[in-house]
Amino acid sequence: MNATIYDVSRLSGVSTATVSRTFSEPDRVREATRRKVFEAAEILHYSPNAIARAMARQRTDKIAFLICKKDATILDEFYARICESIMRRAIRSDRQLVISTAADWAQAAGTAQNKQVEGVILGGSAQADMVSEFQSKNIAVVLVNHRMPGFDLPCVVSDEYGGMCLAVEHLLQRGHRRIAMIAGRLSPYIAGERYNAFLRVMREHGAEPGHTGMCDPTVESAAGAATELLRREDRPTAVLGGNDVIAAGVLKAALRLGLKVPEDLAVVGFDDSTICGMVEPELTSVHIDCRRIGEVGVDCLHALLNGEECPSVTVIPAELRVRGSS
Repeated sequence: MNATIYDVSRLSGVSTATVSRTFSEPDRVREATRRKVFEAAEILHYSPNAIARAMARQRTDKIAFLICKKDATILDEFYARICESIMRRAIRSDRQLVISTAADWAQAAGTAQNKQVEGVILGGSAQADMVSEFQSKNIAVVLVNHRMPGFDLPCVVSDEYGGMCLAVEHLLQRGHRRIAMIAGRLSPYIAGERYNAFLRVMREHGAEPGHTGMCDPTVESAAGAATELLRREDRPTAVLGGNDVIAAGVLKAALRLGLKVPEDLAVVGFDDSTICGMVEPELTSVHIDCRRIGEVGVDCLHALLNGEECPSVTVIPAELRVRGSS
C-alpha cells in the first residue's frame, strides 16, 4: 500500500498541513521541520500527489509544446527531436505536457485542455496573433528555433549563423571558390541567418558568392533548382543546401547529370538529420543540438512560471559533421 500524507504526519510528528506546506512551499517551513518531513517521506517512500500539490497552489502544472510550422505534424523529425527532450525535462519536473501543432491547437481553441495550460513553448514560426492571445491570458511563452521582433519573449535558438559560417569555411578550405547556395523556403529567421552567413564568409575570403537558388524544402523541388545551377557553363563546384532535404535533392540532381560527389561537386546540408546517413555518399551537415534546445526551452518556461529571471536569447552552439559528400 502506498504511504499517505497521514503516515508522513504520524512519523514526523507534525500536522498534515505542515507536511503539505513542506512539499508545496518549503521556504515557509523551518529547516528542522523540513528535515523531519523529508526523512519520514524517504523512509515511507512517499511521493506527494502532483495534482493535489497543484490544486493547493492554485496551479495546473500543465504546459504545452506547439509546433508552428506550415503543414507540420508532431512526427516532423526536427521538432520530434526537440519534443523528446522537452518531454524528458517536463516529466522530471512533475509537469504535465500537451503536444500539438499550432494549427490543431487553434482549431481546439476554448477547450478545457487549452484553458488549463500555464505556459507554452512555441517551436518555429509562431504567428503574432497567437502569441498575443497567450499573453492576454497571462500564459507564459517561450520560443524555440525562432525569434520575433517586437515581442519581449525568451528565445532559444541554434547558432544558425555560426553553423553556416563553419560550412562555408569548410568548403573554402577544401579549395572551392565557386560555391552556390540553394536556400529553401524556410522561416524568414532561419533562412535569413543562414543566407547572410554565406554571403559574409564568402566576401571575407575574397570569393564571389555563387548563384543562389530558391526552392520548396522537398527533394524534388531542390533537385529541380540544383539541375538548373549544375547545367550552367560556370557551374559551381560546391553547393550548400538550406537544410538536409534540399541537400539530398542536390545529390539527386548530380547523380542524374552524371556528376561524381565529391570529386565533381561537393554538397553540404544543414540540421544533421537522419537523411545524412541514408544517402550515398553520406552527407556533410551542420549539427543542431535539438536535445539542448528542448531542455533550455523548458528551463526558461519554468523560470517564467516561478517568477525568476530568464535570458532573453539563448544561443546553442552548432557544429559541422564532415562526411563523404564534401
